[in-house]
Amino acid sequence: MFYFTHLLKLSYMNSKLLGLLLLTFIASCTNKKEYVAGKFIETGYMDSSTKPGDNFFEFVNGKWLDTAQIAPTESGTGAGLEVYNITKNRLHNILDSLSKGSFSSGSIEQEVGDFYASGMDSSTIDKLGYEPIKPVLAQIDSLKSTNDVMQFVAQQAKKENNLIVGFYVAPDDKNSAMNIAVFYQTGLGLPDRDYYFKTDAETQKVIDAYKTYMQKLFMLTGDDSSKAAIETAAVYELEKQLAASHKTNVELRDPQGNYHKMHVADLDKQIPVIGWKTLFANLDFKVDSLNISQPAYYTKLNDLLKNVSLDTWKTYLRCHTLENYSGALSNDFEKAAFDYNKTLSGQQAMKPRWERIYRATDNNLGFALGQVYIKKYFSDDAKKRMNELVSNLQKAFEVRINKLDWMSDSTKQTAVAKLHAFTKKIGYPDKWREYHVTIDKNKYYDNLVSCSEDDYNYNLKKLGKPVDRTEWGMSPPTVDAYYNPTFNEIVFPAGILQFPFFDANADDAINYGGIGMVIGHEMTHGFDDEGSQYDKDGNLKNWWSHSDSIEFVARTKNIVNQFNAYTMLDTLHINGALTTGENSADLGGINLAYDAFKLTKEGQDTTKIDGFTPDQRFFISYAQIWRSKQKPESIRTRINEDPHSPAMYRVNGPLSNFEPFYKAFNVQPGDKMYKPDSARVKIW
Repeated sequence: MFYFTHLLKLSYMNSKLLGLLLLTFIASCTNKKEYVAGKFIETGYMDSSTKPGDNFFEFVNGKWLDTAQIAPTESGTGAGLEVYNITKNRLHNILDSLSKGSFSSGSIEQEVGDFYASGMDSSTIDKLGYEPIKPVLAQIDSLKSTNDVMQFVAQQAKKENNLIVGFYVAPDDKNSAMNIAVFYQTGLGLPDRDYYFKTDAETQKVIDAYKTYMQKLFMLTGDDSSKAAIETAAVYELEKQLAASHKTNVELRDPQGNYHKMHVADLDKQIPVIGWKTLFANLDFKVDSLNISQPAYYTKLNDLLKNVSLDTWKTYLRCHTLENYSGALSNDFEKAAFDYNKTLSGQQAMKPRWERIYRATDNNLGFALGQVYIKKYFSDDAKKRMNELVSNLQKAFEVRINKLDWMSDSTKQTAVAKLHAFTKKIGYPDKWREYHVTIDKNKYYDNLVSCSEDDYNYNLKKLGKPVDRTEWGMSPPTVDAYYNPTFNEIVFPAGILQFPFFDANADDAINYGGIGMVIGHEMTHGFDDEGSQYDKDGNLKNWWSHSDSIEFVARTKNIVNQFNAYTMLDTLHINGALTTGENSADLGGINLAYDAFKLTKEGQDTTKIDGFTPDQRFFISYAQIWRSKQKPESIRTRINEDPHSPAMYRVNGPLSNFEPFYKAFNVQPGDKMYKPDSARVKIW
C-alpha cells in the first residue's frame, strides 16, 4: 500500500498492528483549507533559509514544522494527509443522515444507518457494561480440557476473535488461480515479538502500559487487584513463550520463507495436540492440504497446549476475549484500551465517538457505505483522468525497463509482460460485495458479531474455489492505495483521489508529483524485493536469470544500507531491511512519475508558476504530500513496526538518488543531500 505496505499476508498476520498504524495515519491529518486554482504550492510554509540540497523536506515544509501544533486527540499532524479529514467529514454527514432516516429492512441504507446509530447509543452501551460477553466468559470458565480449549478457539475464530489460531482464505501463492486455507502466527498482545525481548527503557514503558491494561480488564470484570496482577503475569509469560516462536517483521517479508504447504495427515503427525481435523470441522471446512505460513509457531503452540495448565489457558482466553471486544463494551473498557494505545501513539485524548463509530462502520460494512459515498462524491471524470495517468506511468515504466543497463533482454521482456498484465482498479469495484447481516439499531455488540460472522462466512465460501480477481481489499472511501502480488493488481480507491494527491484544477506538475508518484509507487511494488518474486499471473515463481537476480539483490542492498544510516529522535535508526520494499517503491515511484510528467506539455515547458519551474513544482508537490509532524511515541512505534520510513526520509532519501532533482535545484558537492553519481542507488 502507499501508506502502509503492499497487500501481502501481513495484512492478516498483523491486523492489530495495521489498526494501530491506521489510527496513527488518521491522527496525522488536519482539516483541509480551500485551495485557489493555480495556488497549489504552500509558499508560506517554505523555509528559504534551508538549502534545497541540504534538506529538501525542510526547505518545502520548514516554517510549517516550526509552528504546527499536535492536538490532544492526535498522535501527529500533517497537511500532506489532510485528505482523510475531507472524507471523514463527508462520511460523518452521510452516516448522521442515514442513522436518522427510515429505510426498508435489509437495504444498505438501513444496515449502515442502524449500525452507526447502535454504536452512537453510548448510554445503552454504558448501562450494559460487559453484559454482552458474559456468556462467552462463562463458556471459558466451563472449559475442562485442551480439546475444549481448541473447540472454543474455533468457535471464536468464526466470530473473528482470533485467539491462538490465525486463519484466512487467500490465493495459493504458487497457484494463484485457486484459493487455499492459510494459517499464520498470532497470539500476542504487544505489537510484535520483539517487544517481549527488548530491555530498553522506552520498550519497558510499553510493556508496563500493556500489563496495566490487562490488569484493568480483569478488574473491570470483578477481580481484585491482587488476583488481577497474578493473572496478568501468567498471561504475559505465556505470550512471551509464544513470541519466542514468532518470526520477526523482517522475516515475514520473505514470501518463500512464509510458504509451507502441507498435507493435513502430516500435520496431525507432527503437531498432534492441536487436533487439526477436529479443528477444521469446528471451523466448518475440510481440506487435504493448507499453507502453514509459520510452522514454528504451531509447533510451539502444540507444546504449550500440552504443558501449560488449563487454568492459565483459561485466563489467557479470558484476557484476549475482553481485549478483542473492548470497543463494543462500556466506556471504561474503551478507556482502558485507549490508555494502553496512547503509550504507543502519544495521543492524549480519545477521538470523538462519532469518528470511532465511523471507523467501525467502514471496517464492518465498508462496501455498503462505499456505495453511498461513491454516488455522492466520486465522478466518472476523475476515474477517466486516473486511467490516463496510470497508462502514462505504464508507458514510462516500459521505456525505463528497456533502457536498464544491468538487466538482460530476456528478463526485460518478462518484466514488461508483467507490467502490461497489471489489473488496474480505480475508484470503486465493478461488482459490489453483498452483506448478509442482521443489524438492530439498539444492539451494537450483536451487530458487530453479525458482521464478523458474515465476514468469516464470506471468506470461507472462497475456500477451494477459483479466485475472484474482481474483489477489492479496501473500501472505496479509504485514503490509501495498494499492490497485491497474487492478483498482480494496482488499486486506487476513491478516497485517495483528492488534493493534495490529485486535483482536476491543478497543473500537471502538481498531479504527477502527487498521485503520479502514488501510481508509480504501487507499480514498483510489483518489482520490489517481494513483488519481484511473483510472475505476471501472481504466482510465487522465479522469472529472473541467475545473473540478473544477483545484480537486483545487490542494488536492493544499497537502498537497505542507505536507510539504515538515517536516524530519528537523535539515535533511533530506521530499519532498512524492514522498509526495503517501501523505500524501493518510493524511489521507483518518483522516477516513473517524473518520466511520465516529462511526456506532458507542461513537463516539456519552462514557464514558471508561483516563481517555480515545472520541474521544481513537481518536486515541491512531492515534498508537500509528506508534510508531517509526529509525537515521539508514534515515531518509535512506527520505526519498530511500520514498513514505511518516516516522512522526511521518504522525501530526502529517494531524491538524493535522483539526477533531475539535482538539476532542478542546483544541488552541488558539499550540500548535505549530495551524493556522487557512483554512490546513488539505481534500481528501476
